[in-house]
Amino acid sequence: MSAGPGAGAAAPVTRVLGFAEAELPAALAAQVAALEAEAWPGATPGHDPALAPRALLLVTADGTVAASLALLFKDIRHAGRTYRAAGLSSVVTRRALRGRGCGARLVAAARRELAAVPGLDLVLFSCDRPLAPFYEAAGFTRLPGAVLVGGTPEEPLATDGPGFDKEVLAEFLGAAGADGPDARAGAAAFAGTRIDLHPGLVDRLW
Repeated sequence: MSAGPGAGAAAPVTRVLGFAEAELPAALAAQVAALEAEAWPGATPGHDPALAPRALLLVTADGTVAASLALLFKDIRHAGRTYRAAGLSSVVTRRALRGRGCGARLVAAARRELAAVPGLDLVLFSCDRPLAPFYEAAGFTRLPGAVLVGGTPEEPLATDGPGFDKEVLAEFLGAAGADGPDARAGAAAFAGTRIDLHPGLVDRLW
């Protein structure tokens, strides 16, 4: 899930804060829940603890959460190989601060943080099609024809399901870098395929 950026006034002075979701201070958690409720009415805040959720927040000098997202983690099996994967979830910017680069700054911070996680093979997520250029500009790669299959094997939810218009994006991590042979091979292995993510019934499509 993501609520998109725009173009507007200068960005406020902010800093990036990260917490294991279970350790997120109550005052900040309440602001995040309010932002998510505004963006996705009826959604339940929080993530499945089995996915080791980590909250990343962009906070102004007066303690206002300008933008937030969650990082989720899971091993997936694809094309005969097991990958340690992470995903972006619940990416949202405060409505009054949209268009000032807050979302871009937070997603860039998330990408840097994930690149430093030992043993992480790839970042993999989906977004509404109009938001794909935003994530591509942040350094992620579109996987043409790829479909993420979320939910569970018994109750799947796929990004090509009825009513969805999703793009799948990824970043393949490793010593070769974003444009190296490992990344190109990773993109080739995932593009045009159905990817069994299956994060469960809480974060059905992280």
